Amino acid sequence: MATLRRLLLRPSRRRRHHSTTTTTATTTASPQSLSSPTFAVFGANTGVGKTLVSAGLVASLLSSPSPSTVSYLKPLQTGFPSDSDSRFVFRRAPSLLPAAGGAAARLVASNHTLFPSPAVDPLPEREDTVVSYGGEGVGVEKALVCRTMYAWREAVSPHLAAEREGMMVEDEEVRWLVERWLAEDGDGDGEVWKVLETAGGVASPGPSGTLQCDLYRSSRLPAVLVGDGRLGGISSTLSAYETLLLRGYDVGSVILEDRGLSNDRFLYSYLRKSLLKDSLQSFHSRRIQRLNSMQRKSKDLLWWPFTQHDLVPVDSVTVKDKTIVPQFDACASWWTQGPDSNLQIELARDMGYAAARYGHVMFPENVHEPSLRCAELLLSGVGKDWASRVYFSDNGSTAIEIALKMAFRKYASDHGILVDGEKNITRESTQFKVLALNGSYHGDTLGAMEAQAPSAYTSFLQQPWYSGRGLFLDPPTVYIGNKTTHLSIPPSIWQDQLSSCDSLIQGAGGMHMIDPLFQRLLIEECKKRKIPVIFDEVFTGFWRLGVESASELLGCLPDISCYAKLMTGGIVPLAATLATEAVFEAFRSDSKLTALLHGHSYTAHPMGCTAAVKAIQWYKDPSTNSNFDLDHIKLKELWDSALVNHLSSLPNVKRVVSLGTLCAIELKAEGSDAGYASLHASSLVQQLRQEDNIYARPLGNVIYLMCGPCTTRDSCTRQLTKVQRRLENLN
Repeated sequence: MATLRRLLLRPSRRRRHHSTTTTTATTTASPQSLSSPTFAVFGANTGVGKTLVSAGLVASLLSSPSPSTVSYLKPLQTGFPSDSDSRFVFRRAPSLLPAAGGAAARLVASNHTLFPSPAVDPLPEREDTVVSYGGEGVGVEKALVCRTMYAWREAVSPHLAAEREGMMVEDEEVRWLVERWLAEDGDGDGEVWKVLETAGGVASPGPSGTLQCDLYRSSRLPAVLVGDGRLGGISSTLSAYETLLLRGYDVGSVILEDRGLSNDRFLYSYLRKSLLKDSLQSFHSRRIQRLNSMQRKSKDLLWWPFTQHDLVPVDSVTVKDKTIVPQFDACASWWTQGPDSNLQIELARDMGYAAARYGHVMFPENVHEPSLRCAELLLSGVGKDWASRVYFSDNGSTAIEIALKMAFRKYASDHGILVDGEKNITRESTQFKVLALNGSYHGDTLGAMEAQAPSAYTSFLQQPWYSGRGLFLDPPTVYIGNKTTHLSIPPSIWQDQLSSCDSLIQGAGGMHMIDPLFQRLLIEECKKRKIPVIFDEVFTGFWRLGVESASELLGCLPDISCYAKLMTGGIVPLAATLATEAVFEAFRSDSKLTALLHGHSYTAHPMGCTAAVKAIQWYKDPSTNSNFDLDHIKLKELWDSALVNHLSSLPNVKRVVSLGTLCAIELKAEGSDAGYASLHASSLVQQLRQEDNIYARPLGNVIYLMCGPCTTRDSCTRQLTKVQRRLENLN
């Protein structure tokens, strides 16, 4: 706690140098233990009694046997100093303590003002008082620590006060200071309670203009909502409650003032009876009990994909929300995550609208606005200049299954295998195969697995039906090694083999970058022979490689392409298979039996289509995605090239691939230490997770960092620097 005071209690030096704080705010935050009950007090509106609730709650806590310390924080205060909520709690809470009865106690209280604006008259930075209460004797010592972080003189919204008084404060600066406060321990060994009180209403803006419900969202604090008891207050209270839920807050309690009673009398009567304190204590206890049981229960009840459960100790199971610590999701949550915090909120809002408006819609012979708008955006984006039709499904693997059915029909139509729609053809007389790449992976459904070369995913243990119906090529690959770009050419290059299905980067196959010239020539050869070309862009599409579609990097177009993952921002499953009009025509006739008889119950479900519409537009709008280069229609470079080159020169690194949002590093390994089954990177991964707050999940001896299209370059550099440090120390 003393260290925190030294860091924060320097307003005279830092008041006019906020860039220093902003820079510091980029450092890794300390883990925030949930052992200290912590709540954020929100108001449904201004003037509803938030500070009265805070003071009463603080007094109730100090009157009870525990905690030993109560820490109150007011991050943003306007109308200062006359309207100092921190000073009100500092002065009012001790006056509410019982003069007699109960255990004797001695309260040491303090009030700090950290960063007043230049317009505020000089005031003491700290106030102190000592209060004895309860029974006779020395008793226990308790502490009340009240703080105001930023204070402006004018009694207006913080964003107006910040602008008018010349003290602008960035969101990251506020968040960093809040995180430092959350990570703070008490002076003693007793329990610590923390109360953060917001300014104005739930959706009142902070100093940058960001709504306060969004500003504090990353801290995941349970909320106490003080409702509005005035005429019309039920409406504003419900709106505030739903606004908090929409942003992922857990609301521990809602307090609605009864306007028939005096403001102070009603609230203090309620609060001094410890009703709110007991309610919040119960809420916190249930939450902690559930979190502490999740690791064990998950081992007993869940069947995780791609996981050998015997290799996962109970204490290594990652429980989301068990400790509040920001982590960099280096897997982009299985390559799906694209949104920043603003987009995630927009997605939740839009999906809520779609769920309320449509529910679920059976799709054959139907249309709804989200599906039509999504199709329009797909055809004018990833399908621009070649695709005319969109076939919706539910995930990438099924999108591939649909693409294969389309390609088989198109090939049969072009090569006279089907004449009048249905000819007496048997499976025995005609065998279809695909031309694909060794190391490719197209999903886990049975048909998609047939289109990939033998691998750990297709072994007899996994897929006893597997026959591998394809011709699989060993392609040349490109990578960076020892600061030099290399082209690796396999011993045998293909000779007169046919068909097609792949894209520029192999994901699950080990993050290999396939030589684009090889792919372009292969596609041209397939086109000459009227072999339909499928691009599997489930992983690579929507700016994963820095461009919207890999066709922009290859300089050629497919007949069919598949999309999922980033398409909806990772918030809900949805997939799409795009096709040319010629492919569509191959299914047209007077018989329903020649139609594409494939579908899913949730085909083109409105929530998924709505999310896709928002995400697709967000990624390519410079006003929402600062990484988007409008002049070149691509993402700006996200990975520091000098740092990437340095990584490639480390003695324990075999190769590095850096493109768009992906940076992959293959560690040098031999024998059983190489490949998908390798545990070679386990110690490195554990260090990244536990010490560097990077959630990584390797592909054998390949580790990778994957950001979203909206992730800042600074964030990418910070994470890559952590990996560099670990690799340099790795034995």
